[in-house]
Parts: sequence; C-alpha cells; structure tokens
Amino acid sequence: MSAKRVALATLGCKVNQYESAALEQLFRERGYTIVDFDSAADVYVINTCTVTNLGDRKSRQLIRRAGRTNPDALVVVTGCYAQTAPDEVLEVEGVDLVVGAGNRASIVDLVESAAKGRKLKAVQDIFQCRQFEELPGEAHQDRVRAFLKIQEGCENFCSYCIVPYARGPLRSRSPESVLDAVRTLVGRGFKEIVLTGIHTGAYGRERGDIDLVRLLEKIAGVPGLARLRLSSVEPNDVTPELLDLLASGPPFCRHLHIPLQSGDDTILKKMRRRYDTSFYRQLLEKAREKIPDAGITTDVMVGFPGEREEHFANTCVFVQDMRFSGMHVFKYSPRRGTPAAKMPDQVESAVKDARSKRLIALGRELARAFAAQYLEKTVEVLLEPASPGVKGYNLEGLMDNYVRVFLTGDPAWQGRLVEIKVTGLSGNGLTGRII
Repeated sequence: MSAKRVALATLGCKVNQYESAALEQLFRERGYTIVDFDSAADVYVINTCTVTNLGDRKSRQLIRRAGRTNPDALVVVTGCYAQTAPDEVLEVEGVDLVVGAGNRASIVDLVESAAKGRKLKAVQDIFQCRQFEELPGEAHQDRVRAFLKIQEGCENFCSYCIVPYARGPLRSRSPESVLDAVRTLVGRGFKEIVLTGIHTGAYGRERGDIDLVRLLEKIAGVPGLARLRLSSVEPNDVTPELLDLLASGPPFCRHLHIPLQSGDDTILKKMRRRYDTSFYRQLLEKAREKIPDAGITTDVMVGFPGEREEHFANTCVFVQDMRFSGMHVFKYSPRRGTPAAKMPDQVESAVKDARSKRLIALGRELARAFAAQYLEKTVEVLLEPASPGVKGYNLEGLMDNYVRVFLTGDPAWQGRLVEIKVTGLSGNGLTGRII
C-alpha cells in the first residue's frame, strides 16, 4: 500500500480496548499513521463486541460508517463478533477482511495481502488455540493508569454468555513476559497498573506452575510500582490467600470487582453461576474483615429468562445488603448458541428497562453512601485530566479503593499521587483540594 492511514473503532470491554491499542501499536511499528475513525483513512479496523445484540448492531453501523467515509478503503473486522460469526460478518456490505481472535498478531500482514472487494477470512477454530497471543504489552493506557492483559479465554460456560465461544480455552501470559511489561510501564512513569483478562482469576491454571497470587507477589517486587489493581475476579477465585495478599498494603489496591449477576439463588442456578448468595455474602464479609475500607464493585444483570418480580426484588435487597461501592447494571440479551437464548419465559424489553433503571438508581445511592464516609478526610489520589463532559474541574483521580475525586489544580500534577482534602460530594464521587 502506498498510503498508510489506519483508523480503529472499539466496542465492548476493557480487554477489547487494550487489544485495540495493541493493534494500533502493530500498525504504527509498520509505518502507518493512526487517524480518527471519522477521518479519511486507507484502512478501517472495527474491533467488535458480541456480548449483546446491541454490540452486533453497533458493529454493523461502524462498518457502514467506514464505507461512507471512504468507499475505497479496506474495511477490516476483528473481535468477538468476527470470531463467533465470521461468515455473517463477511456478508456485511463493505467488509473486506475478517480477522479472528487467534490471528490478530498478524493483522498488518493480512491487511497488506488483502484487496478491496476480495473478501478474505482469517479465522481459526478458537478451541484449538492453546498459546497466549503476544500483542504489544505496554500499548494501552488510560491517561495515567496502564492496563496489562495477562490472560485469555474462559471455560465457565455460564448459560447466558457467548464469551467462551469467542475467546476459547484458558491461556495465560508467561510470568516473564508480564514482568517485562510491568518494568517497561513503570519505567515510562506509570504509577498504577491494572491487570486484566477474560477470566483473570484463572491465571496460570492451565500452566500448572504459577497462579494469580504467585504472579501478584512477583509483580509487587518490581521497584517503583506504586499501585497494582485487579480488573475483575470471579467469586470462586477470591481465595483467602488472595485476600491476605491484597490486605498486605501497597502496592495492592483496596479494591475488588466481583461479578454478582443476580441476588436470587434460583436465577443464579439457571445462569450456571458456581456460587449462591450465601457463599457471596460470606465472601464479602471476609473481604471487608481483612481489608477495611475496601471498595467492592460488581456487575448485575436484569431480565434473565424466568426472572419474576420476586426474583428481582430479592436482587435489590441483596445488593442493598452488600453495600457495593459501585455497580454496573446491564440487561440480559439473548445470544444465539447459548442455552439461555432457548429458555422459556423471556422477559419483555419494557420490564427489563424498568428494572434496569431501578437498579441503576439503587447503585448510585450505594456509591454515594460509600463515598460520603470520606467527607472532610485526607485521601491519596492518582491525578489525571478530567474526563470530557466534567464541568468546573480540570483534574480528577482515583483513590486506591476506586472512589473518584474531582478537583481543580495545576495540570502539571497529572500522573502524580497526591494528598487531597475531601470537601464535598459530586454525583457518585467526591470533590477536594490538593493539600
């Protein structure tokens, strides 16, 4: 190709965002210029999500948008939708190349061997993938926090979830590669590293020579690392050993994201989750006993097939009892190929919408109550630029237990850990001033 402009669009989770940044790095290393997705480009890459029907629809919309921006550009589709339904994706008008989850490291070579209108599919059987796919490990950053992917694949097969079919079996990044990436990130000045994966708590399980706790111990020994955070850990993977390690102090953050999905045992069983509410309740009690002031955030699904009003009411009561510091609420979406999609008693959209709004409101109340305990106190915050849309403040940052603080100060303080006097509440977070 003579011209080398590539634009990427990303849908879905933090792992997808990490992988898109890694793909950008691969293109950059081969001489491509990264441009905005709405700009004229020679190659458009759409990194798709298929967790919900909405993700599939948004993917198709982005494909069409790329075609309108530059009809002569090569349109490349990768990600979970591309892996689970490659033929369907290839039939979408404008798509030239579909790249599966095991072929992304070769994406630049595939692009340069493709041709407009030729329709090329580079997708392998995901269940045959046995090696962790090495992508640039230090590419993705969230302004001042660096995300590092350490694990791929999931074998839980929850009844609603398409992810095991999109991501395949468990594969873990080698500890040597993880440590090299951590040292590089710390050397570039990052104070906080967030470890992420598809089933992060299963790190090392298929290897047999290391597990998540052993890896965390190794990472904690890297000089200059101020904070180490886990993105998400399944309830069954939060072991006493892990809690003891997180309770040992810096660099470990006092924060756990533990997906709940439902606060009703009947629904949990239908979801094929591997715990009940009693187990989950005891887990949070142990976590708070060992890690005072721990921020515990979660995911909750509404509208799973067969969820009646009493099941939803049980979830609301349970969520209230668990006193989450943050909550991501999402509506069940049938995914073709999963057992839940064929279950009777699918919940109407209007009911799902109403339940979602009620639970989101409850989540805001809980987050605000958790944040309020820090009023007039001094806390440590890692400063970053204020997010777009934040009014009245030019800086924001996270406490180690994942409470967000907004403030005004010298932009030169971005990337620093500073002491903040909390002065007020702002939405689900706090406001403060630098001491």
